[in-house]
Amino acid sequence: MKINKEVQMRDPFVFVDREQGKYYLFGSTDKNIWGKGTGFDVWIGNDLEHWEGPYPVFRPDIEFFSEENFWAPEVHEYKGSYYMFATFLLKDSGKRGTAVLKSDSLTGPFHPHSDGIITPDDWFSLDGTLHIDEDGKPWMVFCHEWVQVGDGQICAVRLSDDLKEAVEEPVTLFAASEAPWPTSFQHKTRNTRENYVTDGPYIYRAEDGELLMLWASFVDNVYAQGISRSTTGKVTGPWIHDEKPLFASDGGHGMLFHDLEGRLHLTLHSPNKTPDERPIFIEMEENDGVLRRREDG
Repeated sequence: MKINKEVQMRDPFVFVDREQGKYYLFGSTDKNIWGKGTGFDVWIGNDLEHWEGPYPVFRPDIEFFSEENFWAPEVHEYKGSYYMFATFLLKDSGKRGTAVLKSDSLTGPFHPHSDGIITPDDWFSLDGTLHIDEDGKPWMVFCHEWVQVGDGQICAVRLSDDLKEAVEEPVTLFAASEAPWPTSFQHKTRNTRENYVTDGPYIYRAEDGELLMLWASFVDNVYAQGISRSTTGKVTGPWIHDEKPLFASDGGHGMLFHDLEGRLHLTLHSPNKTPDERPIFIEMEENDGVLRRREDG
């Protein structure tokens, strides 16, 4: 396991540029992650231990629709450009949602692409991620937050081919309590019912063709990373859930990627406490859809 001690970051996301032989590391990096947002940065490395940066890739102008909660930037290549999916708290409604930014370069600058958020306007939503289905159609998978629904949900919505807007109503894939491993909690101010968190979904097509979803929640108030599996191989599921979390040592909001040598890695942030959170990289092995940490990774 590699820990980057220099970079304070939540929600790490790695883009592997195989042509240039470089790694681009994005994430939530404001020192007060719960307050005013300054923008997004990128770190660049030739390996997973040594990083140069931060380099600014997005800074909002005065007319931007958000000033707070700049969270969870993911960058995906799509039709020759780079699209950043990121979460923002809206100035006008006080709701959170995912918007899309666009750039012709991994180092930015990224500019607003969607007209505001593309999650429902009246929802508290976060952590949208791009998925291209078996027919080449774009979807966004995201969380309907526990702060609004109590039992946090993972949802999916079809996007327009230009990624500017949703073209259908979102569908609920599952709620956190449907998985066997998360545990509930009661919040003193939000509500007093049992709450279950969903956080940071990421879609991964396994070597055997199975469609997996990484997502985070809590086990006895400790942040953890789990896996669910589509029984049809489609993003609409149905989804079944692994019995135990993949990572249960106070870390989550992870994603999977293959490094420049083809080795599989899990990256997530740990611990789940500001300002101590750091991106960590764990080498994994995959056997018949089962993911586990390499003993020497």
